[in-house]
Amino acid sequence: MSETTLAANEHIKIRSNYLRGTLAEELLDVSTGAISEDSQQLIKFHGSYMQDDRDLRPDRRKHRLEKAYSFMIRIRVPGGVSTPAQWLATDALCETYGNHDFKLTTRQAFQLHGIIKSNLKRTIQEINAAAMDTIAACGDVNRNVMCNPNPHLSHIHAAALKAAQDISDHLTPRTRAYHEIWLDGEKIESTEEEIEPIYGKTYLPRKFKITVAVPPSNDVDIFANDLSFIAIVEDNQLVGYNIAVGGGMGMTHGNEATFPRLADVIGFCTPEQVVAAAEAVVKVQRDFGCRTDRKHARLKYTVEDHGAAWFTSKVNEYLGWDLQPVRDYHFTDNGDRYGWVTDANGNSHLTLFIEGGRVIDRPGYALRTGLKEVAKIHTGDFRLTANQNVIIANVTPAQRPIIEALVAKYELEDGSKRSALRLNALACVALPTCALSLAEAERYLPKLIDEIEESLEASGLRHDAITIRMTGCPNGCARPFISEIGFVGRGPDRYNVYLGGGHAGQRLSKLFKADVPNHEIKGLLHPIIQRYAKERTSGEHFGDFVIRAGIVAETKQGADFHANIK
Repeated sequence: MSETTLAANEHIKIRSNYLRGTLAEELLDVSTGAISEDSQQLIKFHGSYMQDDRDLRPDRRKHRLEKAYSFMIRIRVPGGVSTPAQWLATDALCETYGNHDFKLTTRQAFQLHGIIKSNLKRTIQEINAAAMDTIAACGDVNRNVMCNPNPHLSHIHAAALKAAQDISDHLTPRTRAYHEIWLDGEKIESTEEEIEPIYGKTYLPRKFKITVAVPPSNDVDIFANDLSFIAIVEDNQLVGYNIAVGGGMGMTHGNEATFPRLADVIGFCTPEQVVAAAEAVVKVQRDFGCRTDRKHARLKYTVEDHGAAWFTSKVNEYLGWDLQPVRDYHFTDNGDRYGWVTDANGNSHLTLFIEGGRVIDRPGYALRTGLKEVAKIHTGDFRLTANQNVIIANVTPAQRPIIEALVAKYELEDGSKRSALRLNALACVALPTCALSLAEAERYLPKLIDEIEESLEASGLRHDAITIRMTGCPNGCARPFISEIGFVGRGPDRYNVYLGGGHAGQRLSKLFKADVPNHEIKGLLHPIIQRYAKERTSGEHFGDFVIRAGIVAETKQGADFHANIK
């Protein structure tokens, strides 16, 4: 492949000197709150995106001011496990440098918003001082490795968490650029060219996402990720992992060559083989992924183009041994279990609902303050879930009454007051900070659920779990294309509506109606909800019902996803 045919980002990586570029110099430029276009791409590898407040654009344009630039910083939390000290450090950073709140992402990471350029370096330094980092939280590399956070699965969860952390450590880029730019690390002068042993000079064609799941919970949505490991448990012992490849959510409106795709389960490996298998899959994508068209560069298109059998043969070739046949497994749901759970050791774990993953104090609901007070005295850990919630985990019997008192004082355990629909909702950040967003998501979905709940109440479905997700654009960060009800931003206050995803995240949804004004959504869904309440069979999930009832057809992979039957 000639270099001239490469996508623009490939050239940026080639000339970056292993992700350095001119970032260090540009951080010192006080004449602007922005950085150059090349640096905007490179800084993603260091865990940050440049953004601006789109709510402020008209007024700043009117006064001929530069856009209100700031930076989002994503903090890696492999497996979603954080210490109370790390929680407190994140809380302090959002207060000192950010927007006075922070986000729990759909990939079990912390996210800070509103960091201005002059504070960027010191914020990352303080993150590292808290034994966390931001390297590879974004960019064309493996990102935060997700893991089932349910602590009551004890030794199985412990093994799965270790696998997630081992994979994360092994696939972290080796370039010294991160330490040189952000941590004032010494620049090592050498006549030998720096190398990335796994990624090479141009890293991966696109971002890469890995998850580890422990059935029957698919809370990390393994079918929506590039690479996943499904724990296989026999006689209460972890015997290994099924390997799934080629999942991904993103697409582009009007471009049928782009589509969400479910991962293929291609084989089985032992626990000792997990890291090697992860490296082999990454290397196959490194060498065969598309580098000429970024819209076609995810692993899902490599698998789709060549086939799962070809991909498996390549993985076996890179490994030097063959993956074993797939073992039986079964998923039942992809949600979180709320409330208190006590494990065999006598420790307790409390899962709390965090709407939109936003840890913030609002009038009458001091969520951020309450969690900060818990963190000050908690001796266990915090576990971030893939559904943007948090588990106050490993609470000792002696500490439980103290934490229960704080939870009651700050009304943190308000999940019991919420409908099952709201408890199974996800939304991306969208406006005002995401540059790609076409419509609202995090700020709007709670209001829409208010309206849909009226139909649920009238139909007696308040306590029936239905997965509902919304994104401001078709990149799918909140994984809407595998939810039972999905909304994808099409334009200001307009959404494509998808129905029929699998309750356990095992099936793609179908485009039910395109370009729906937000004020018409309730009326569109109300008769379907009424039919579901009257016609469903015992135990039938909403997504299964709308397919059985012929409201939508079951979606295949590829361009069929775009078909609009209405």
